[in-house]
Amino acid sequence: MKIWLDEKLVEEQDAKISVFDHGLLYGDGVFEGIRFYNGRVFRLEEHIKRLFDSAKAIIITMPWTQEQVVQFTVDTIAANGLRDGYVRLVVTRGTGGLGLNPYLCERPSMFIIASTISLYPEEYYTKGLPIITCATRRPAPSALMPQVKSLNYLNNIMAKVEAIQAGVMEALMLNEQGFVAECTGDNIFIIRDGKLLTPPVADGALDGVTRRVILELADQLGIPWAEQTLARYDIYIADECFLTGTAAEVIPVISLDRRPIADGLPGPLTGKFIRAFRELANSTGTPIV
Repeated sequence: MKIWLDEKLVEEQDAKISVFDHGLLYGDGVFEGIRFYNGRVFRLEEHIKRLFDSAKAIIITMPWTQEQVVQFTVDTIAANGLRDGYVRLVVTRGTGGLGLNPYLCERPSMFIIASTISLYPEEYYTKGLPIITCATRRPAPSALMPQVKSLNYLNNIMAKVEAIQAGVMEALMLNEQGFVAECTGDNIFIIRDGKLLTPPVADGALDGVTRRVILELADQLGIPWAEQTLARYDIYIADECFLTGTAAEVIPVISLDRRPIADGLPGPLTGKFIRAFRELANSTGTPIV
């Protein structure tokens, strides 16, 4: 496997960072995960823009342009001979001292990994995913804006631990007010009386790229939608529910806290979104050349 590391393509065993890198020492950095299908990278420019926005928000000055990072990403995928898969870009603060002072890190470091991914077994896409509500809350926006995709994912990991210990693959996370934010790695949508609803980003949800695609598809499918503050009650009584994410794509949810959503089966509108998303993802994007 070829890894892009600070402007060089190197073999996996040679892709090494310093133990003094602040991304390792303090989770001081940002990342993006991007899917590619049929030799095209889906929504690549949107992901790279968000990577730069995250870096700017935590005061990392990128030494590359967005156009350069787009090309680095495509080059990494091409170097690995892949046409379908997942690419992860990680930007760290760089090498510095053992103290917290980020200004001692002279230059950011970036690596890009292109591989394959399978987040959930295929059966969950046809039969649906049971989820639980976890006790771990999303950090308040006043602590760290949810739009920053930082390397410190401990909050999400602890929530994922709760899900696994409860015997499910995913968990619903609430904000500090007790309203729905998102899941451990995915945005959440419900359908009620023919209308598509999702929590606003102000409630602690990441403004996911796939989330935006679903809202675009809702317009194309003639399905009304709104960003609306949601409680668990709203999910319990929903007609349908599904999650979205770059790695997860679109996956139906059939129960929350062992309470079936509607009849406990994936709903028809969810199926429409799954088919529309897959058609779009497999037919558009930046060519891998």
